[in-house]
Formats: sequence, C-alpha cells, structure tokens
Amino acid sequence: MRGENREGMNNLQDFLNHAVKQFLTLGFVDIIDIALVACIIFFVIRFISDKRAGKLATGICMVLFLVIISSVFQMNAINFIFSNIMQVGIILIVILFQAEIRSALEKIGGAGQDLKNLSVSKEHKTNKNKSASALNALCQAVQELAHDYTGALIVIERDTPLGDIITNGTPVGADIGVAIIKNIFFNKAPLHDGAMIIRNFRIHSAGCFLPLSQKDDITKDLGTRHRAAIGMSENSDAVVIVVSEETGTISLAVDGKLRRNYDYNSLKKALIKYLYDDNGKKTEEASAHAEG
Repeated sequence: MRGENREGMNNLQDFLNHAVKQFLTLGFVDIIDIALVACIIFFVIRFISDKRAGKLATGICMVLFLVIISSVFQMNAINFIFSNIMQVGIILIVILFQAEIRSALEKIGGAGQDLKNLSVSKEHKTNKNKSASALNALCQAVQELAHDYTGALIVIERDTPLGDIITNGTPVGADIGVAIIKNIFFNKAPLHDGAMIIRNFRIHSAGCFLPLSQKDDITKDLGTRHRAAIGMSENSDAVVIVVSEETGTISLAVDGKLRRNYDYNSLKKALIKYLYDDNGKKTEEASAHAEG
C-alpha cells in the first residue's frame, strides 16, 4: 500500500515538474492561446451559471476531476470506468446541453450584427414615423388588454429568425393596430390562445405555439403563457410580451428572464431599449421613438 502511495506521489510530482517546465517555456503565442481559452471558459461558465445546465456542468467537472485523480494515483478500476464514460462524453454533452448549445450558437451567429434587432428592416429604418406609430399602437393595445384582463402573448422577432414558430400559426400579414391586436386576443376568437409573432413591425402570424420553459424554479403563480414566454426567450433573442388574464399584469421575457408590472410608459421604454438601443445607449432612432 505504501509503495502504491509513493508511486502516486511520484507521479504527481512528475506532473507538477512537467507543468512548471512547460510554464517556463511559454512564448507570446502560447500566452495568447491560454488567454483565449480562459475567455472561452469564462463565457461558458457565465452562460450556464443561471441555467439548469449549471448543475450538469458541475457533475461533468467532477467526473473529469476523478479521471485525472485516478490516472495520477493509478486507481485502475475507477480510471477504467470513467475513461469509458468519457469516450461517449461528447455525445452526452450534446444531448444534455442541446437547448443551451442551440441558444449559444444562435447568439454567436448574431454577434456580427451592428444592431440587435434585424426586425428593423431598411424600410423601417428610413421610415421612423411608421415604426414609431406601430410601437405606440402595440403598447396601447397591450395596456387596454391588461385593463380588460384579456390574456395575450406577443413575440417580437429580433436577430434569431422565428420561421419554425411562424409556420405553426396562421398567417396574418397586417400592420400593427390596437383594434386588430384586441380582436386576435378576444377570448372568443379562434387564435386567442396562441402567440402573435411580430416581424418588421408587422403582425406576421397568430395562434402560434411556443416552446415551454423547463426551468424548475418558476413560481407556481405563473401559468402556461408565462412559461411559454420564458421558453421562447430561452430559445431565441426574441422579446416576448405577456398579459395575464387573471391579474392584468403586463410582463416582459428576455434572455430567459421574466420582468413584471409594466405599464404603457415603462413598456414602451423597455421595448425601445431592447429593439433599438446599442449597449444601453439610445440611438437617434430610439430617441425619435421616445418623443413620438
């Protein structure tokens, strides 16, 4: 037993000596390489820290730690078990983290955009009055729906295309207006239970089904609409407006987080921020909307 412990310590010492030798021979390119890897690890940790995947990632790190320890101290049985597990590790990671990987890749794919919102097309960029009118009408409709305790679920497309969601609804293709939004969400209307998708400041479709969030920390007071709003914002960068038919509360879901208790002014301010602002600074177009 002592011989095995001594061998394990010798292996650990050899490993540390090798690490020190490699550190002393670092060049400029090696430092850049390490810095980039550190940045990737940092952003991965930050990305999964507030998601269910955080617990799964902790478990994977523990497995990796045990593999290293078992290899250093020649624990053959443990090393054999975990080494075989690691052979299918990539497949397991893809299966377990499929939602998070999809969300991350979508955000990376949109990182090169100058603006957060692709739904502001060239036509609307050159016609601020039209988009300002649409935003005012949207906020007014949401306020009236809340006043009447009429449930609503409205998704505003940004960078991530929502074609797969749009196709499961009913095409509308209409300008945003208070009357049409209230008619769609009227509780006797055939499309009132689904979500409305807004693209390029137009009502693109209605009656759409959204993915439900699988978070286990969502308060039980929130119903299916709110869970669908959170789920949609987890799977895309869309801004989702929810009106509760029980309380008349207006909520906003962005990046998997739900914020509640909006009114006309605060909702409009938030939409301007998410649809037009760049890094928290209002653009000239956002200011035009605020004044409109």
